Amino acid sequence: MNLTESTLSPETATYREVIPAGDYWIHTIKQGQTLRILDLEGNQAADTLFYDAADFENRYSAADTIRQQGGLYLTTGTKLMSSQGDVLLTITADTCGRHDTLGGACSRESNTMRYAHDKEPMHACRDSFIRGLQDWGADFDKRDITCNINFFMNVPVTPEGKLTFEDGISAAGRYVEMVAARDVVCLISNCPQLNNPCNGYNPTPVEVIIWD
Repeated sequence: MNLTESTLSPETATYREVIPAGDYWIHTIKQGQTLRILDLEGNQAADTLFYDAADFENRYSAADTIRQQGGLYLTTGTKLMSSQGDVLLTITADTCGRHDTLGGACSRESNTMRYAHDKEPMHACRDSFIRGLQDWGADFDKRDITCNINFFMNVPVTPEGKLTFEDGISAAGRYVEMVAARDVVCLISNCPQLNNPCNGYNPTPVEVIIWD
């Protein structure tokens, strides 16, 4: 883990908003701006997608990010790479220490397969992603939802290559902070998952903070 505190103060931020548990948020982060995602109460997963604001086909790529840094988990110093090989953002501060980029986003279909058939009606991150993209523009749909980052989520990889969903390692007040290398659109689903420990079985709010 690479824990690094920020020198920025929320009092000097140009934008702040709390995302309620289970809700979504979509916003443009301008080149050079700093985005902080703050885990307000602890052990909350913030599923996040990034797009090049000038070309939504150029979007966050887990495979390119993992290859670029030679590691599975995201933390201070990680460059978040796009599907076309561009740096979208760089993580500059992180008081959680590890973030998942393999576990993907929960969906009503995966809830059914992983847990029980009666979980299908439960709201899921893919629903929030679809709603966020539709709010942003009429031309976007579920085909524009690809691999995402699960900030604050703990998904260890076993020696056999299996993924396991474990208790989170975040806590109240921990955050991850990143600087945009170009104008990017950030879409967050503040995960509503109740069936595994990614949210401590109790989804809670997160806050987004932006500095110029």
